[in-house]
Amino acid sequence: MRRGIAATALVAALGLTTAACGGDSGDQGGSNSSGELSGTVTYWDTSNEAEKATYQALAEGFTKLHPKVKVKYVNVPFGEANAKFKNAAGGNSGAPDVMRTEVAWVADFASLGYLAPLDGTRAIENQGDWLPQAAASTKFDDKTYAVPQVIDTMALFYNKKMLKDAGVDVPSNLNALKDASAKISKKWPGKSGLYLRGDDPYWFLSFLYGEGGDLVDADGKKVTIDDPSGVKAYKTIKDLVDSKAAITDASDGWNNMQNAFKSGKVAMMLNGPWAIADSRAGAEFKDPKNLGIAPVPAGSAGQGSPQGGWNLSVYAGSKNLDASYEFAKYMSSAKVQQETTEKLSLLPTRLSVYTKPTVSGNEMVQFFKPAVDKAVERPWIPQGNALFEPIRLQMANVLGGKTTPEKAAQETGDAYRKMLKDYK
Repeated sequence: MRRGIAATALVAALGLTTAACGGDSGDQGGSNSSGELSGTVTYWDTSNEAEKATYQALAEGFTKLHPKVKVKYVNVPFGEANAKFKNAAGGNSGAPDVMRTEVAWVADFASLGYLAPLDGTRAIENQGDWLPQAAASTKFDDKTYAVPQVIDTMALFYNKKMLKDAGVDVPSNLNALKDASAKISKKWPGKSGLYLRGDDPYWFLSFLYGEGGDLVDADGKKVTIDDPSGVKAYKTIKDLVDSKAAITDASDGWNNMQNAFKSGKVAMMLNGPWAIADSRAGAEFKDPKNLGIAPVPAGSAGQGSPQGGWNLSVYAGSKNLDASYEFAKYMSSAKVQQETTEKLSLLPTRLSVYTKPTVSGNEMVQFFKPAVDKAVERPWIPQGNALFEPIRLQMANVLGGKTTPEKAAQETGDAYRKMLKDYK
């Protein structure tokens, strides 16, 4: 995440949609009569600055198992990756062999013919070991188009010392959050309780789910964002900012949020496991134990947070499918997932990895695993990622005072019905 779904959804709209039938993935390869793999596997990794060195080392470690395969590691910024892959795959030039895909991208890419189906290939190893909710995001039209690599959800990150010094408890609901923020601002004029991402609709989902709502009902083919719960969610973000319980920014929200939290300008933020390493690099968290994690404060319907994560997909036009399948299996293997958790505190998608002492004993895993188990699954439909852009536009309008929450919910729903022709 992360994360910058807003930028991804906006840029993705520019992507080409021509079906893939070939590619430009470097040296051709395959396997000889003895099954030995060779050639080049180009891997597009979308991990963030704090994570990418670990992922590069893990990816390049594939050559220790397969010396005749060269791994070409490319880190692609998350906000550019969706459109860049579509342009490359649709233009039949420059697409990677394997890509780290956000969970909402799989159905989209598969529906366009850009991904190779993985059922019956060497990419899938012990599918029964996958977390069921992680496996759900790998499917499209009853076929498997990805292997799950990381699963995550949102939580409340908080500065333990700031909350203690302000004399407030960790807020369990939005009213308590407003009260805590008021005390923090009173103790330290110029500082705020919460940083609210106003530029990224993924952060909006926790407020929507907290009001009992959802984007769409995929099974019932119905748009639900403009139900009363959607209106309440827009009202919530406006109230948090208007009441000065939160500060926000319409642009560069990730960097602004992280800098504010790491420097102590704000005491709390909503974020996920992908932010742990970067947050602990901040001045406020030289003592890593000062970083606290708690459930997202509950809305009127309860606590809600979205299921997120990352999968690995193979490009349908790869010139080296055998090695690409093997690489996807390797990068989602129990061994690699264990190393990822040990180094980055990211959550595995394999049940067996949670039995390892270095994983089960990880403080962040201990918190986030129960949170993941309760997270709300997003709609795994080809348009799933595109559903964010109308929210991004309306969040800006609501927070900027240009429209009402009621109008914002209505406009979002109308945009969905234009996009999803068979939805009511």
